Amino acid sequence: MLVAQKAPRRKVRDLKATLESPDLFKETEKAIARRARGFKAPWSIIKCVQAACELPFDEGIKRERELFLELLTSSESAAQRYYFFAEREAAKVLDVPADTPQREIKTAGIVGAGTMGGGIAMNFANAGIPVTLLEVKQEALDRGLKTIRTNYENTAKRGGMKAEDVDKRMALITPTLSYDGLKNADVIIEAVFETMQVKEGVFKQLDAIAKPGAVLATNTSGLDVNQIATYTKRPGDVIGMHFFSPANVMKLLENVRGKATSKDVIATVMTLSKKIGKIPVLVGVCEGFVGNRMLRMRGIQSSYMMEEGALPQQIDKVVYDYGFPMGPFAMSDLAGNDVGWRIRQGKNEKEKRNVRYTGYVADAICELGRFGQKTGGGYYKYNLPDRTPIPDPEVEKIIVETSKKLGITRRAISDQEILERALYPMVNEGAKILSEGMAQRALDIDVIWVNGYGWPVYRGGPMWWADNVVGLKTIHDALLKYRDASGDPFWEPAPLLKKLVQEGKKFSSV
Repeated sequence: MLVAQKAPRRKVRDLKATLESPDLFKETEKAIARRARGFKAPWSIIKCVQAACELPFDEGIKRERELFLELLTSSESAAQRYYFFAEREAAKVLDVPADTPQREIKTAGIVGAGTMGGGIAMNFANAGIPVTLLEVKQEALDRGLKTIRTNYENTAKRGGMKAEDVDKRMALITPTLSYDGLKNADVIIEAVFETMQVKEGVFKQLDAIAKPGAVLATNTSGLDVNQIATYTKRPGDVIGMHFFSPANVMKLLENVRGKATSKDVIATVMTLSKKIGKIPVLVGVCEGFVGNRMLRMRGIQSSYMMEEGALPQQIDKVVYDYGFPMGPFAMSDLAGNDVGWRIRQGKNEKEKRNVRYTGYVADAICELGRFGQKTGGGYYKYNLPDRTPIPDPEVEKIIVETSKKLGITRRAISDQEILERALYPMVNEGAKILSEGMAQRALDIDVIWVNGYGWPVYRGGPMWWADNVVGLKTIHDALLKYRDASGDPFWEPAPLLKKLVQEGKKFSSV
């Protein structure tokens, strides 16, 4: 329009900005505070615009250049550039060639219409893949379908999809009460109760009805995939597909290869993962796989620190300030404290004495019916429906009494000690995972933690952070310090960590 009007040229340097509000920049910073927490670039962008509005042109350009160079040379920039390529590399399996023939996946079957099974079904429907959803009782099936529809309708209300797409996606989901409804599926994923006995029954049924060549996947979060494969006469077709909850939202998919899993099944599942909108990482069979195995180390030390002198809110704040969405105790309240409680109830007193038990406080609060957010109280209290965690004097009393019973003299624990004891054991466990071949590369561990557990992407992942920010020698020496002070073999540096420190190498070299 300006050209058509033959308007005179206007130099940008001569233009003047008019602000809608004198507090525009402060208001913008406040608006992005939550979603941009920990990142540097969004705040620098605001500063650049402010400089353009308030400074002479040449000074504004100079300021913009200064801010750009600060970002370019920052560890946050290096971390995010590393992660960009790591995520793409994680999809490649070192011993499975790119030209490995893959099985055709046109239809899917899901066993279990609960929260996880329903979420998994949504992933396939979202990708346009017809999926049959199996439940053993009509009531459970109806409830699962209702939840799926509600999720889609809520997405449509928020503008995430068109209203007419709700019915289109629901039409791709076929309910069934019979295993025969899955006999033509190209891939079948079980999402049933997390006990080996239940898994055994499911996989024996699947082995009997699934067509030859069908991929049989378990969504287990920690059970032995090799054992599950023995419940079939086709162990090469069995693989783990560990979705994270909520399965229709979380991007990570920890694919677990068993000893017998065939390479074409691995290649097929890695490709399928991306087709249904997931970020796949291949891992080996071990307790907790990669993510949960490392998370357990943080949980152990968080419990110990609580008994020794820290309170849940202090530990959670340190972990939150580092960049996680929430700390370990708030996370436990969100997930439900009763889950771990039921597992711990299976431990006998001898097992508790053989290692330092971590569940004394957790057991005490669960015995009071404090299972977390869903009951209005856990480690924190909640004024439902508001789910903001509020420190609770009743829980503090339980913690102090527990320390006294255990003969522990409570002490002040610094934020730095909390950070080290929460994160360094995770890195140490990551070193063990690498040396055992449970993860192909350090970057696979980082991709798992960024996408599945909320590790801040601007810190690269636990292994990159250890390599490039903290330094392996610093972590190694800290582990020795805690080992010598406590006498606890928990702190013994992993052989791989020791070796890399001696050789002056990094995890990225493995």
